[in-house]
Amino acid sequence: MRRFSRWTLKIMGWQLDEQLPAHNKYVLIAYPHTSNWDFILGMLAKWAMDMPLNWVAKHSMFWGPFGPIFKAMGGVPIDRDKTSGFIQKNIALFQKRDEFVLGMMPEGTRSKTERLKTGFYHIADGANVPLVLGYLDYKNKKLGVGKVLEITGDITYDFIEIEKFYKDKTGYNPDNQTALVIDKK
Repeated sequence: MRRFSRWTLKIMGWQLDEQLPAHNKYVLIAYPHTSNWDFILGMLAKWAMDMPLNWVAKHSMFWGPFGPIFKAMGGVPIDRDKTSGFIQKNIALFQKRDEFVLGMMPEGTRSKTERLKTGFYHIADGANVPLVLGYLDYKNKKLGVGKVLEITGDITYDFIEIEKFYKDKTGYNPDNQTALVIDKK
């Protein structure tokens, strides 16, 4: 899959940024998320970099025959309408495993929202693992992993760095791109 994914990205005109962190455990976020193409490109990048990534997606993606396939590809379903202890469950997984990479889209949807969700931050903080900033930049046809952020526990302070990194990244549908704003509770 690695060679096929690299070839496919190259044929499509995408440049892969492969700054994989030297950590066995981290939370990876990918921004912006404005199109179904993000999933396809993200999976190609995962395979091209041979990244052991588990990724979070809405539970409705996992219906029928797709459920076992997506789970085998590292998918972790989440029902966004139910409170399920998702943050605590993932903190526990980080504590149990020697290697674990959890990928999340902080918007939680392809549609424009008022602010980013902060579960990614609380998981990284609670598990005491770095936050890795992945991206899809359609304007420059570049995607990958760009920065490792050792979070401080102060979301307001850390978010300044997150905003700096993502401010020039453009989604497939820029009008659907969520502003780089979070609930700083």
